Amino acid sequence: ASATQTITVEDTTAPEFTSIPADYTSECSDDLILDDATASDNCGEVTIEVSSETIAGDAAGNYTVVRTFTATDDAGNSTSATQTITVQDTTAPEFIFVPSDDVVECTEEWPEEMATASDNCGVVTIEVSADTTFTECGLIAIERTFTATDDANNATQVVQILTQVDTQGPTFTDLVDNVTLSCSESLSQIPIPTAIDLCSEITNLSWTDVEFSGGCTLPTSAFIRTYTAEDACNNVSQTEQ
Repeated sequence: ASATQTITVEDTTAPEFTSIPADYTSECSDDLILDDATASDNCGEVTIEVSSETIAGDAAGNYTVVRTFTATDDAGNSTSATQTITVQDTTAPEFIFVPSDDVVECTEEWPEEMATASDNCGVVTIEVSADTTFTECGLIAIERTFTATDDANNATQVVQILTQVDTQGPTFTDLVDNVTLSCSESLSQIPIPTAIDLCSEITNLSWTDVEFSGGCTLPTSAFIRTYTAEDACNNVSQTEQ
């Protein structure tokens, strides 16, 4: 007599991961570490496939990478695991060029050089604000603040100081170099020049006379008049008539 027994061997057990890369957070300027997962199967070899999905965040440098590892054995049994990599932009922009502090003559134009900056992960926007103060003689000092901001709202600031000075004395207008009066005319008829200043007020206009002989018999037949003008910044100019 004969009898038969049939033994059917099946692989219904999915592979098991022996190592899965841990979740981590990375700066957007750093290279991502993409380690592989490992897995084993109870009956044979395992093939591991990796897929990656990038999820955008609220800035160019903020996003999430989800890596999915799928381990499959020869019988088509599979199991999956994921690794989440969080990428962040936490680094503020750096200035490449900052205009140096400067002293500006009051008759000159204000410098308008712009600062430049770069960021490790994206575009930089630079805004400029100016704070103006006045000195004791009406001149101006300007504090320019440059603010560089990246797409993730990381910001850094630098300051440029511009100081206005007045080193130029007043100038005289309507000056008559030589004046001739008859002996019956008053010295008050001598035309007085006008002093002007481009940057501040005239605080003093005065003159002194130095007599000399003009060849006549009168005690005083001629004199040189020296005009002195001073502005609010203590600059002094002189001229002769």
